[in-house]
Amino acid sequence: MAGQMVSFPSDGRKTEGYLATPASGKGPGAVVIQEWWGLVPHIKDVCDRFAAEGYVALAPDLYHGESTRSPDEAGKLMMALRIDEAEKDLRGAIQYLLNHDATAGDKTGSIGFCMGGALSLYAASKNPQVGACVIFYGIHPNVKPDLANLQAPVLGIYAENDQFVPPSVVHELEAKLREHGKSAEMQIYPGRDHGFFNDTRAEVYNEADAKDSWRRVLEFFGAHLK
Repeated sequence: MAGQMVSFPSDGRKTEGYLATPASGKGPGAVVIQEWWGLVPHIKDVCDRFAAEGYVALAPDLYHGESTRSPDEAGKLMMALRIDEAEKDLRGAIQYLLNHDATAGDKTGSIGFCMGGALSLYAASKNPQVGACVIFYGIHPNVKPDLANLQAPVLGIYAENDQFVPPSVVHELEAKLREHGKSAEMQIYPGRDHGFFNDTRAEVYNEADAKDSWRRVLEFFGAHLK
């Protein structure tokens, strides 16, 4: 079924988000976290794809109505984002999902792309209700996850030619996670660029590896949330 915009409580205020529910009527919850562009159609489509796989997917609008197609403007919006406020919105999204009649289980997944990838790990480290965390080439200079507090296993999806998150950064994160005794699986796709999963960006999209990474996500969520 088609998704819809909903409102949910977030630390005393209301935040909007895009909610997609499965045709079966019930399934595990997944919080889908936007790239620096905002809550754009691609992120809503990812929610719809999760719903088609049996998940209740919610993408909170962390920019509260703003979005852009300009990299310069996206960078400004990302840097203007207050991480403490974003964490409250993500916490609210997690609670909204867990309280939703369509959500099965007492854990949700978190998945994010670019800026959202960093926030996916951050949200998982702050909320024990996250039972599985996926990072797609996550980057944000002001996001500092509390790795010691992380309880969820982590799946990281990265690109070999990523100028923002090169393999050395991926290996460093993996080492830190393992130092803290956390479960971490990292996949670096050879020859790919940052954003290769986004099928609205022809200059970086790669269909084969986007499909393969989606398969990995579904297997990972299926193992830990279903």
